[in-house]
Amino acid sequence: MEFTTEQIKALRDETGVSVMQCKKALEEANGDLETARMILKKKSSEIAAKKSDRATGEGFVASYVHQNGKVGVLVSLLCETDFVARTDEFKSIAHEIAMQVAAMDPKDNAALLKQEYIRDGSKTIDELIKEGITKLGENIQLASFTRITI
Repeated sequence: MEFTTEQIKALRDETGVSVMQCKKALEEANGDLETARMILKKKSSEIAAKKSDRATGEGFVASYVHQNGKVGVLVSLLCETDFVARTDEFKSIAHEIAMQVAAMDPKDNAALLKQEYIRDGSKTIDELIKEGITKLGENIQLASFTRITI
């Protein structure tokens, strides 16, 4: 089955992975977008596994205070380089995790990583991080979080 440039662009906009990866996934899926999404999701996990041994000596601390002022969160998210730590994409992942912690009150890192992502129930926080690894090309690790309530 043929696929269009618009389909490649839509898949790239949705997933954030490279145009070539989107094109390859669509080729492998014979033009089926849903299958291509699943292929990219699987490849994200494979890429994350390959990078998991890399040292994460840089990072970003994100904060979030809920609008009622009664819940606050700090999240420490690590990556390999200062260059990636300063990107909007990396900071956005850290912020999304901070909002997740505020909303869902996980007991520890393992519980948080398994939680369904509040903005997209089709993926977990672990999968959100793996998508970031695929997009940014570096190992990303959740170091810690603190949730404070009144």
